[in-house]
Amino acid sequence: MLLKNKVTVIYGAGGAIGGAVGREFAREGATLFLTGRNKAKVERAAEEIRAAGGRAEAAQVDATDEQAIDQHLSAVTAKAGRIDISFNAVGIPNTTLQGVPLVDLDVEQFALPIATYTRSYFLTSRLAARRMMPKGSGVIMTVTAVPSRAGIPLLGGFAPSQAAVEALTRSLSAEFAPHGIRVVGLRPDGMPETGTIREVFGIHAKALGLSWEQFREIIATKNHRRRLLTLAELTNVAVLMASDLASAMTGTTVNLSMGMLDD
Repeated sequence: MLLKNKVTVIYGAGGAIGGAVGREFAREGATLFLTGRNKAKVERAAEEIRAAGGRAEAAQVDATDEQAIDQHLSAVTAKAGRIDISFNAVGIPNTTLQGVPLVDLDVEQFALPIATYTRSYFLTSRLAARRMMPKGSGVIMTVTAVPSRAGIPLLGGFAPSQAAVEALTRSLSAEFAPHGIRVVGLRPDGMPETGTIREVFGIHAKALGLSWEQFREIIATKNHRRRLLTLAELTNVAVLMASDLASAMTGTTVNLSMGMLDD
């Protein structure tokens, strides 16, 4: 088991990515503390993990609320003694933030994803690091998307928000690495298994006058594999990056675009 007894906090665990990563981490032996805004969704994820023999607890935590994050991490360390991995997979609904030309986009709608994602990743990383530094080890993980590096129309403030998170990933690593903490990101392309991604793709397909199937085919042909990424492929890489096998990986974001982006 690559993550045996690793105490792990996952933000956004009620979503497709957070839930899938939680299940895979549990199979690799991690002890999970799952969080999200929707307690019912997070509890379902925890129940599924426990039913499969894993260890998971659920809590309602707003990952943009400093006090809520801090209180939860204090409770985790009081119970488990430490935090080994912090994985942030939060997301905000993009269906009203995308699909509008920048010349027509309201400034508040443009700024919302930038402020939300950077706030959440900064707070969860900073507060986790404060608890990791005394023991001299830990892994902090971020999740972004291909638009962080690709110029794609009608994305509003989402693309700048993802680029900002990747810049933050590098800055956090530069400061935390001397304390034994790795900071590494994952940059997947759209995965149709996630409902949110399908909704967002639908917005762009409609703007281009295409069906969902036609738009999906266009996206798939832009990468070397000529297909879209799967959640299983993402979770496999997430496990590797969280494990001690990736001890040389820090201050970087893993390119999971399957060749769409050249790194």
